[in-house]
Amino acid sequence: MTTVKRFSGLERVEHFAVMSLFAVLALTGFPQKFYDHRWAQVLTGWLGGVDTARFFHRAAGVAFGVLLAVHVARLVFSVVKGTTALSMVPARQDFADAVQTIKYYLRLTDTPAKFDRFDYRQKFEYWGLILGSFIVVGTGLALLFPIQTALLLPGQVIPAAYVAHSQEGLMAFLVVIVWHIYNAHLSPDVFPFDTSIFTGDISVERMHHEHPLELERMVKTEGAPQITKKPAA
Repeated sequence: MTTVKRFSGLERVEHFAVMSLFAVLALTGFPQKFYDHRWAQVLTGWLGGVDTARFFHRAAGVAFGVLLAVHVARLVFSVVKGTTALSMVPARQDFADAVQTIKYYLRLTDTPAKFDRFDYRQKFEYWGLILGSFIVVGTGLALLFPIQTALLLPGQVIPAAYVAHSQEGLMAFLVVIVWHIYNAHLSPDVFPFDTSIFTGDISVERMHHEHPLELERMVKTEGAPQITKKPAA
């Protein structure tokens, strides 16, 4: 099977770190949110008690906040330096692509939308993750340091932060389960598993189907994609 390089090593490491920290945060956070449910009490016991669950939740939260800060700083630096393209920034074409996709699904046209490096669905998910991360990190810091927060802001911020932190975490979990898991595992195009974010490689056939504009640009600028020969499965 012929493949092209789609994700760098750094991008794959970032994804694995986000995935791992998200799992720890969900595993230790939901038993605290639903503490009055039997399953939450059992899970808390398996985790070693509420104090242990809180310790790991806070440690993972701090690590997630550091990862978010490093990711944003790296992107800002690369944009200022001019070493990265703004391929994740939403544009007017994304709206046109969304309309074209709906028409294609409804059989109103025979021509599907042609996507570049990232389509409008991936951009929506990415920016939802970034904005949601700022909310959970900001509110998490307020809950981690309530006295210091109350000295700078009105006391009502603390219970409001608790609600926002809890609800945003639940919404992020549901989006990952319903949206991301489907696209990464259950979609007919990738079932049963999309390995590209772990290996960094994607087949030329998938690139032609999902990101034809990016593939065309690679051919024009590089003469040919960076091809790696792999044995057929």
